[in-house]
Amino acid sequence: MNPRLLVPHVFGRPVPLPLVGWLALVWVALWGEVSLGNVLGGLVAGLVVTWALPLPVLDPGIRIRPVALARLLAAFGWDLVASTARVVVWVVRPGPPPAEIVRVRLRTSSESMTVLIMIALSAVPGTLVVEAYAAERELVLHVLGLSGDVAGIVRTDVAGMEARIVAAFGTARDREELP
Repeated sequence: MNPRLLVPHVFGRPVPLPLVGWLALVWVALWGEVSLGNVLGGLVAGLVVTWALPLPVLDPGIRIRPVALARLLAAFGWDLVASTARVVVWVVRPGPPPAEIVRVRLRTSSESMTVLIMIALSAVPGTLVVEAYAAERELVLHVLGLSGDVAGIVRTDVAGMEARIVAAFGTARDREELP
C-alpha cells in the first residue's frame, strides 16, 4: 500500500489517517455510545487534532533482523531455563543463596538498546537491574545463585546478550559500536 494514502496532506500539513481513526475510536469509547454523530464527531476531532498538533517523526532506533532475532530468542530461552533451574536449586537448599552486586559496562550508547538489554536482564530469574548510569554506560545488577568468579561470568553473559540484542534490533551505528 502506498504510504502517501495513509498520510495525506491537508493545507500543506500531514494528517495520518490511522491516528485519526484511533482518535475517533477513543472519542466514541469516551462517549460510551456508537452513533453516527459520535463517529463523525470523533473523526472531525481527530482530523483537527492531528492537523493542528502534528507529531514529530520519531525513529525509535530499532530495526528487526529475523535471523538474529531467532538467535536472540533461542539464547534467551536457554537463559530462562538455566536461570530458573539455578534459582530453584538455591531455593530448596538450606541456607541463604549466594548473592552479588555486579557493575557491568555496556558497549552500546543507544538508549533503545540499553532499555532492551535491561528488560532482558530483568526478565531472567536471579538477575535484577538495580541501577543504570547512562552517562557511564553502566548497569548495576543484583545476581542470585552464582558462585565463583561471579563478576566475570556476569560480564561475559551480559556482553553476549548485548551483542545478540544489538544484532537483532540495532541500527548500523549500534552494530559498529560493538567490537
